[in-house]
Amino acid sequence: MFNSKLKTLSLGVFLAFAVGCSEQTEQQVMVQQAVKIEQADSCHLCGMTISNFPGPKGESYTANQGNINKFCSTRDLFGFILQPENKRQVREVYVHDMSKTPWGQPNDEHFIDAKLAWFVIGSSKTGAMGQTLGSFSDKSDAETFVQEFGGQLYKFDDITLADL
Repeated sequence: MFNSKLKTLSLGVFLAFAVGCSEQTEQQVMVQQAVKIEQADSCHLCGMTISNFPGPKGESYTANQGNINKFCSTRDLFGFILQPENKRQVREVYVHDMSKTPWGQPNDEHFIDAKLAWFVIGSSKTGAMGQTLGSFSDKSDAETFVQEFGGQLYKFDDITLADL
């Protein structure tokens, strides 16, 4: 009888420990999210005030830091994340979804995972540093943008430093 109660108690302690550990593990691997760009935020790459410019912006988290890096344009974002010393460190990357927000003032409620987005390079639309990459969640919106403003369509993994 005592041995049976001890086994039950031990099993209960083990299960409580296992559940506690699994919750902690889930919290540890929780994905970082895009955050609002504040009025005074400056670009991680060039130092310019982000909110002063039109066009899609970007944000990234790297493996070696918990802070978010914010960028005044998708061009600066890619200029940073494609550098060899940064490329392997990138965890999450977010861009404004131009399928859902105006070019002149992108809305921070419409950030999307850049790794799933469609990008237009070489259009006549400009951002903080001149030409920038249009970023879209919907391929047909990106294709319509290309018809109206020019450029070529790319997926995240197809973009290189030479394309910028």
